[in-house]
Amino acid sequence: MKQIRILSWLALAAGFAAFIVMNAETARVNFWPFGAGYLHFDWPVGFTALVFFLAGFLPPWLAGRLRRWRLKRRIANLESSLASQAGAYAPPPAAPDAAQPEYRP
Repeated sequence: MKQIRILSWLALAAGFAAFIVMNAETARVNFWPFGAGYLHFDWPVGFTALVFFLAGFLPPWLAGRLRRWRLKRRIANLESSLASQAGAYAPPPAAPDAAQPEYRP
């Protein structure tokens, strides 16, 4: 399963690298006006696509990683509190009852 994941990431990276190489022309990127004029960048199309893909991908990915970290920490705290309570309230082991005879059909 790990090999399939690695191969899929490699194929995705190779496809994106090919996209960047094929689209090497520059394109003007105009951002919202700051002060008197616009903020202009003349970037290659592939680099522009990479920058804006990462700008849209990273915040939700980081939010998901943070949520997963918080839940794992909460589960660990709950498990440790459960383990400490289970040791305090453990019933004593039951001794076999010698007064009752063994039943055999």
